[in-house]
Amino acid sequence: MKKTIISVSVLIVLAAIVWISTSAEAGSRLEYRFVTIERGNLEAVVASTGNLSAVTTVQVGTQVSGIVNDIYVDFNDQVRRGQIIARIDTTLLVSSVRDAEATLSRNTAQLNFARTEYERVKNLYEKSFATEVEYNQVKYNLDLAEANIVSSQINVDRANRNLAYATIVSPIDGVVVERNVDEGQTVAASLNAPQLFLIANDLTDMEILVSVDESDIGLIKEGQTARFTVQAYDEDVFYGTVRQVRLQSESVNNVVSYTAVVDVNNPDGKLLPGMTATVEFLIETADDVIKVANAALRFRPNQQMMEQMRERMAAQRPASGDSSQGGGEQSGTWSQGGGSGGWASAGGSRGTSDRAMLWYLDETGDISVLSVRKGITDGSMTEVLAQQAEEGMQIIAGVSVVEESGGIQNPFNRQEDNDMGSRFRRGGGF
Repeated sequence: MKKTIISVSVLIVLAAIVWISTSAEAGSRLEYRFVTIERGNLEAVVASTGNLSAVTTVQVGTQVSGIVNDIYVDFNDQVRRGQIIARIDTTLLVSSVRDAEATLSRNTAQLNFARTEYERVKNLYEKSFATEVEYNQVKYNLDLAEANIVSSQINVDRANRNLAYATIVSPIDGVVVERNVDEGQTVAASLNAPQLFLIANDLTDMEILVSVDESDIGLIKEGQTARFTVQAYDEDVFYGTVRQVRLQSESVNNVVSYTAVVDVNNPDGKLLPGMTATVEFLIETADDVIKVANAALRFRPNQQMMEQMRERMAAQRPASGDSSQGGGEQSGTWSQGGGSGGWASAGGSRGTSDRAMLWYLDETGDISVLSVRKGITDGSMTEVLAQQAEEGMQIIAGVSVVEESGGIQNPFNRQEDNDMGSRFRRGGGF
C-alpha cells in the first residue's frame, strides 16, 4: 500500500512538471509584484525585553524576633533615612538588658573583692608571711574578675543593641515598594532576617535589566542609546543609555544570554517598577539613503525569466561583442551555468554576503538586473548602494505565471502560496 501511495505521488509530481513545461511552450505570461525603491532614514537595532526596576532597592528586615507592635508606613509612602517605620515588642529585650546589667554589677563586686584580697596577700608575700601559692591564687582571682567585667560589659552592649534593633528605621531616602508584615504578626530572626519592607531609593532614576542573546551582545556597548516602550503607554517612546554589559551569562534551554543595564530618567514618575519594557538598542543609523524592501533582495527569478534574460543577452552580443554592455543597466556578468544564480557580480564572488541582485523591467519592458551592495537594515528595509539605483524604481519582489490559453490555470496553483504548483511556477519561492 505504501509503495502504491509513493508511486502515485511521484506520478503527480512528474505530471505537474510535464504540464508546466508544455503549458510554458503553449504560451503564458508573467505577472510581477513590485516594490518601490525609496529614500529615507534607516536604523539598525537589536530588540529585546527587560523589566524596569529602581536603581537601588533595600530589603529592610529585623535582627531580633518578636511581635510587631507598630507599623508607621504603608505602600508608596515616602520615607527619610533614619525615620522610624516599625517597632517590635520590647518586653523580653528589656529583660535581657536588665539581666546583663545585673550580671555586670555582680562581677564588679567580685572584682573589687578580688582586688582587695590581692593587695592584702601581696603585702604579706613581700614580708614572707604568705606563700607563693597563696599569692598566685589571689592574682589569678583578680585577673579572672577583670575578664568577667569585660564579658559582662559586652553582654550589656549586646542586649542594648538588640533593644535598639526592635525599632526599625529606614536605611535610605526613598519610597516603600513592599510591606510584608502587619501589626500583631510574629517575626522570627533565628535563621534568616525576615524582610519587613522593600524600599526603593529614588524612582526618578530607574534601570532596565535587558536580556540580550549571545549572538547580539557584541553589538551592545556602554554609552549606547536605547529606546523602549511599555504596555501602559503604547504611544509613548522612552529613551535610556546603556550603563553596563554584565559579564555573567545565563543559560535557559541551551540559549545563552547576557544582561545589559540601561539607565532611564523618570522625572514624571510614569514608569513603575516591574513594568515590562520592549527595548531597541540603536546600533547604527543612516540618513537620507536609498532603500528597498527586503522582499526584493530575497527574490529569485524563475526559469522563464532566466530564459528571457539569456535570449536578450544573446541578441545583444553580436551587436556589441560584449554582453556586459547590453542595456546599460547591468553591472555584472551573465553566467550560463543555469539556476537562479546566473548573474554574478563584477567583483567575482557570487556568494558575497553584502552583495545582492535587484530584478526590474527597463523602459522597453524587458527584464534587467542590477547588482547592488547592501548597507544597514532595520529588518524590513535595507540600504542599497549602486549608481543605477534611483528613488521610485519599481523592483520585482514576486512573479507568477498566467496561462493565456482560455484562462486555464494549473490545477496545482489554486492556492498561490501553499501548493506544489505554486512552488514550481513562482520565482522567489525557494
